[in-house]
This record gives sequence, C-alpha cells and structure tokens, in this order.
Amino acid sequence: MQRVGLGETLTDIDSARIAEAMEELRHRGKATFHDRLHRVRMAGGLAVQAGLAAALSYLVSHRLLGNPQPVFAPISAVGTLAASVGQRFRRTVELIVGVAIGVAIGDGIIYVLDTGAWQLGLVVTVAILSTIFAGASVAIVIQAAATAVLIVTLSPSTQNLEIPRFVDAFVGGGVALLVTAILLPLNPRRVINRAARPALDLLASQLDLAADGLRRRDRTATQRALDRLRNNKQELATLGEAIEGAKETAILSPARWHRRDELTHYAEAADPIDRAMRNSGTLIRRSVTLIEDEEPVPDPMPDAIEHLAESVRLMKHEFAVGEEPQKARERSLRAVSEAGRAYAQGVGFSGSVVIAQVRTTASDLLVATGIEQEEANRLVRNSFGDQEGPQGTGPEPDGGGPKAPVAPPIG
Repeated sequence: MQRVGLGETLTDIDSARIAEAMEELRHRGKATFHDRLHRVRMAGGLAVQAGLAAALSYLVSHRLLGNPQPVFAPISAVGTLAASVGQRFRRTVELIVGVAIGVAIGDGIIYVLDTGAWQLGLVVTVAILSTIFAGASVAIVIQAAATAVLIVTLSPSTQNLEIPRFVDAFVGGGVALLVTAILLPLNPRRVINRAARPALDLLASQLDLAADGLRRRDRTATQRALDRLRNNKQELATLGEAIEGAKETAILSPARWHRRDELTHYAEAADPIDRAMRNSGTLIRRSVTLIEDEEPVPDPMPDAIEHLAESVRLMKHEFAVGEEPQKARERSLRAVSEAGRAYAQGVGFSGSVVIAQVRTTASDLLVATGIEQEEANRLVRNSFGDQEGPQGTGPEPDGGGPKAPVAPPIG
C-alpha cells in the first residue's frame, strides 16, 4: 500500500512537470509565431519598395539606356534599399564611390597583369586595403571589392563593362531613392509605431512580471524577468533605426513633410526609453536581492512597479494615436506616490534601491513623454512627498547624504 501510494504521488508530480513544460513550449511557439508575423509586417513595405525599385531600374537601364544586360542596376537598387533605414541616401553615395574605386583598381591590374585566379585575389586584396587606408566605410570597402571582382571575372567575356557599371550604379541608387521618396514613401509614424511596440511591450511586460514576482517573493520569476529585459538590444536597435528612417522619409518625401511634427515625440523619446530600460534592469536586479535577503516588501512597492508598466503601455498607445501622453505622465507619478508610501512603511537596503529606481524610471518616462529633465525631477519629488523612512530619515531627492535606507537621487 505504501509503495502504491508513493508511485501515485510520483506520477502526479511527473504529470504536473510535464504539463508545465508542454505549456511553456506552446507559449514559446505562439510567441515565436507572433514575432515572425511582426517581422513580416515590419519588412512588408521594404519588400514592396525593393521589388518596385528593382523592376524600374531594370527598365530604365535596359529600355531607356540600351544596356543589353542590366544586371547591376537592380542589384544597386536593392543594395541601397537593404541599407539600414535612415541611411539610404548615404548608401547611394557609398555605392557609387565603391564602384569607382573597384573599377579603377580592377582595370589597372588587368591592364598590367591580365586576368586569372591570382590576379583576382590580388585585386580583392588591393581594393580592401586601399579603401581601408583611405578611411572608407564598410559599405564602400565591400562595394569596391565586389566591383573589382566583377571587372576581373567578366571583362574577358564582356567588353566595355566599366561605363555600364558606373551608369547602373547611378540608375539603381537613384531609382531606389525615387521609390522611397516619391513613388512609394512609407508612413513614418506607422513605421515607428511598429518598431517601438516590441521595445515598449518588453519593458512593460517585464515590469509586470517583476511586480508579481516581488509580491509573491518568487525569486525565479523575478530573475527570469531580469534576464529577458537585459536582452533588449534588438528591440532598441530596431526602434533607433526606425526613427532614423522616419526622419529621412520626412525630409526626402514631399508627401510626408506634414508628418515631421508627429515624429518629434518618438525622436526625443528614444534615449529616455533606453535609460528607462537600464534603470528598470537595476530595479529588477535589486528586487531579486531583496527577495534573497528576505527584506520586507510593503504592499505599495509592487503596486508602484505595476504603475510603471501601465505608464509604458499608455505612452505607447498615446504616441500611436498622436495624443499628448497625459495619462502616461499621470501613471508615472502615481508609481512614485506608491513608492513613497512603501518607503514610509519601512524597507531594507535593497528595498530603498528599488524605491529609488522607481523614481528614476518614472523620471525617464516623464522625459520620454516630452517633459524637461528638471521639471520631471521636480514632479517626482513632489509626488514622492516628504516621507519618513523606517528610521525617521526621509530620502533626499537631490542626493544628500542620509543614512541607509535611503532613496538615491533621480535623473
């Protein structure tokens, strides 16, 4: 009887673990599918632009300029559009410069040494070293080497390749800019909204998880939120590139000139959002230490972190619809107020750091919504209030030197 009961208990435990593992796998699969769909939506406009630019550059080079084999023009167009958004005009210039260097080096070596395998290797080496010596960008180095390879390998079968290569570089780059600026300009606000969504969703979701983990004193869940938030480089890079691309579109495209003012919020919010992520990472890391050290967790402390998460979501929504982010600001200040209540009820050393990071993150979010740094700090101080800490010492907002526990300065 004892053996049967033990076996049943083990079976139940194993079943629970298997069910939990399967649920996690289903969640990951669903998240991956949604991530892939999001990437497709993000790249949809670029894919259509690239297809249109390739087709038009082929027609211009073949039909208008009489090039019987217009291979380089579509390649140049796609290469320009494949550059990081916000750098396409620069990429076109780099494309043409790289072609010029590659043609010069390739022709020079062919004229002196003829063609062959070792000549090809020499051409690539000289092209790379000469462009690096001149301080050229990586794009120019690659384009010069690629062009030199084409010159050496195709010259024996294709005569007078140099001029068409120059012309195609101009045609491809010019058509790409024409497509992005005039024929099919993307909506810059929509591009930024889509790019900002992963970064802001990541920040909000991990703050929520940290608040829940802190409330339940679940170290594992809180550590998991910290690990995920630390892995934010891709989301921030996507947001930065989208902002640069939107600026370029708003400058080059007459149809999007009226969108310039709409980009102001996101353009100015990128750095504060980055800082908010970093400070939230410190907040969650200290929450893990707080749980490990079994410090007190006043009820308002996880509430404050949840208010920060909601502020991020409200900011994302208000930016997306073009509204003044008043609700996001109010929620950030509510987070600070809850943090003040938590401090007054009594916290330990790590808890005081968590409170301080709530204040600092709230200040970052206020700046992201368009408030000046000094004004944001003043609002945070007022919302925190003149709280008395557990040892009768309130936190100094301007970074004085009270004894621990103390909330360090904001900003």
